Amino acid sequence: MQTTSFYINKHLANCDLVENTLSFKPFIRQLQKRLQEESTVKSRFYSFVLDHFKSDGEVIVENSADTVNDAYALELIYSTLSPVLQGEQESFWALSTPVPNHVLYSTDAFYDLITSKGINESASRLMADDNNFLNRQQEFVYRLILKRLYGFTSVFSSNEYYAYLNPDTGLNRYYHIHVDTTFIDIEVLGHLPELEFETIENYLHDDEGVKVLADILPLSLFKLEGFSVITLEDVTAQRAIEDIREAIADPVEDQTELYKRVISSLKTLTNNSGVRFGLLPFLKLNDEPAFDINSCSQSVLMKSAHKYGIAEETYYALVNRYEKDPKAVFFSSLSETRQKKFFFLKALSEAGIKSYAVIPVFYNKHIAGIMEVYSETELVFYENLLSRLEYAIPLIAQLLQNSIEHFNTCIDSVIREKFTSLQPAVQWKFNETAWEEVRNPNNRRKQAEVNAITFKDVYPLYGAIDIRNSTIERNLALQQDLRRVMKLLNKILAKLNELHPQNHWLVLIDKTNKWLDVIKESVNTSDEILINDFLETEAGVALATFRTEHPDVSEVVDDFLEMISKDCEGPAFTQRNRLETAMQMINAAINNYFEKAQHQLQEIYPCYFEKFRTDGVEYDVYVGQSISPKKPFTNDYLKQMRLWQLTSMVEVARLTHHLLENMPASLRTTQLIFIHSMNIDISFRNDERRFDVEGAYNIRYEVIKKRIDKVMLLDGSERLTQPGKIALVYFTEHEAEEQVTYIKQLQSKNMLLPGIEYLDLEELQGVIGLKALRVSINFEE
Repeated sequence: MQTTSFYINKHLANCDLVENTLSFKPFIRQLQKRLQEESTVKSRFYSFVLDHFKSDGEVIVENSADTVNDAYALELIYSTLSPVLQGEQESFWALSTPVPNHVLYSTDAFYDLITSKGINESASRLMADDNNFLNRQQEFVYRLILKRLYGFTSVFSSNEYYAYLNPDTGLNRYYHIHVDTTFIDIEVLGHLPELEFETIENYLHDDEGVKVLADILPLSLFKLEGFSVITLEDVTAQRAIEDIREAIADPVEDQTELYKRVISSLKTLTNNSGVRFGLLPFLKLNDEPAFDINSCSQSVLMKSAHKYGIAEETYYALVNRYEKDPKAVFFSSLSETRQKKFFFLKALSEAGIKSYAVIPVFYNKHIAGIMEVYSETELVFYENLLSRLEYAIPLIAQLLQNSIEHFNTCIDSVIREKFTSLQPAVQWKFNETAWEEVRNPNNRRKQAEVNAITFKDVYPLYGAIDIRNSTIERNLALQQDLRRVMKLLNKILAKLNELHPQNHWLVLIDKTNKWLDVIKESVNTSDEILINDFLETEAGVALATFRTEHPDVSEVVDDFLEMISKDCEGPAFTQRNRLETAMQMINAAINNYFEKAQHQLQEIYPCYFEKFRTDGVEYDVYVGQSISPKKPFTNDYLKQMRLWQLTSMVEVARLTHHLLENMPASLRTTQLIFIHSMNIDISFRNDERRFDVEGAYNIRYEVIKKRIDKVMLLDGSERLTQPGKIALVYFTEHEAEEQVTYIKQLQSKNMLLPGIEYLDLEELQGVIGLKALRVSINFEE
């Protein structure tokens, strides 16, 4: 036992929140009461203890330091209050002043723990933070006063922890603090204020609770006399389990960090620094294992196998094995014999692992993954080790299942974003419709209503980014490639006719020259099919057959045969491939831009955004009250979106312009916006899995949208859309005036060059009176 006194928080040694005096009177009074009630042999011990104290309950105390110089008296108190069979080295017990801080007598275990340098900041930061410690002391005093004098219980939380870093294991230990206040008397110095629980109830569970009580019940009104008994309970296992539960409940995006937190808590749970853990979820795609290196990052087997390039193979083998035979496997040592039988053990052995265990983890009776237990020393997997993990397994199962669901959610999100028209802004409508069908599956009368998903009175925004002269560029690239192939074929046929004269070569030469004449003009789709048929079926077969019969001509014909044999990759497709690469660069840049930019649009107001792949990219935006009924829609939101539309066109044009220097083929884009100020209705078409306009009047909007991409100016001098410019098509002067305000804003920011073109457009079939604004983009800024 330790008779050396010390402070739990030495910085607050002289901080007296309330007058409190060390006294054994309450203890002696309680002992006297127990002696009168006790009829067993315990009564003799109580009498023995009482005999040591003076009849008035006093002991010799040095008031200046509250240090008791009668160690035997303290030992008698410890013997009275502690279990008879509990060893002193196993007990974390201490006797302190009424407000627990100054410890006067304690077990060696308590003293060593509290004075250790390994004490860490706990969840409550009780020891590390002086202000927090002082606040908890105040709460302790008020909790005692309210319970004893007012009968209020369960006021403030009393769940305090010490966190101790064990220097031997390097692992945290957690201890719950219990303070026994049985032997404390409270004296009221003056008049005790009346207090209704309802008055203070709302303040007791927040940070202001102590301050409120300090105004109502100043601690100067009270005096505490007696002593408190502090005991610590090792709750490391419970705390580790709670940490795992909190980690799983924490909605973090970083799965790797989440797994590291859980694995750290598992190590704490075992209280063995030599034992380590790995976790591996079993991901499936279309009912087949799906290997994802990021999800495997916390598996020692996967990390070891990755170094040898067999991680994916190992993963598939592991998943297939444990789905068929999900049994725990224990390797106390990784002998050469076992390594030959289990191929993956060699990678573990090379990583320094000496023992390894795989424990399958189930969620709702289906395997969700595995937990690995391993060590760099040979380890016998005693029942004690596994029993410590028993309460953690259900939480590990939930963690692995969460990873599986996270993986599936990511897949669904990509599918919804990239491949279907269903978006978060309109998801609620589909949810309601689906729920109505689930709730009333037999209500055939409303079946038509259930299937019709319509949004009324929405405002459309349409934009198109087109690759200029893409058809002409394609035809030119095709002509260049075919001309190159035909010239090579002509050269080869002439050489063969020189080496092995035949009428057949002359016939092929004649056909080749005719096709060259056709290529000089223009090549349509029909011509392209016939030319390819001639090159592959007629000329190609003839040359291949002749080479087999005359190996000496191999050097002459091999280049041509190789050229036409490679499907869309060889020299016969050089110009077309350059063009396709350039177009892919443009479309990828535009798509990536809108994938990010549309989030800005959704922040303005929830809307439906859909883009289409053409030679460039087209998009539709629909916004209105019916899409987001809970958020009031105003015209100001529409104005912000139209400004966004013009701004995005400038940014896209700049983006594609700066690609020119890196593109294998020089392609430029045109930008078109159609202004339609009237609202329309849209409905979801189940056959095409997309929204479309509804009603005869609304369809007119769709017709105009499809016809303006190649519209000419009224004088027929040129097409409206031009590289380096943005064209805005409109009907009314009001629409033009609104757009001019946006144009001037961007011109003031040097995004657009000065000047606005006001243009009249040619008549289109069924469309009269179209006009346009056209502005030039500043590529220098």
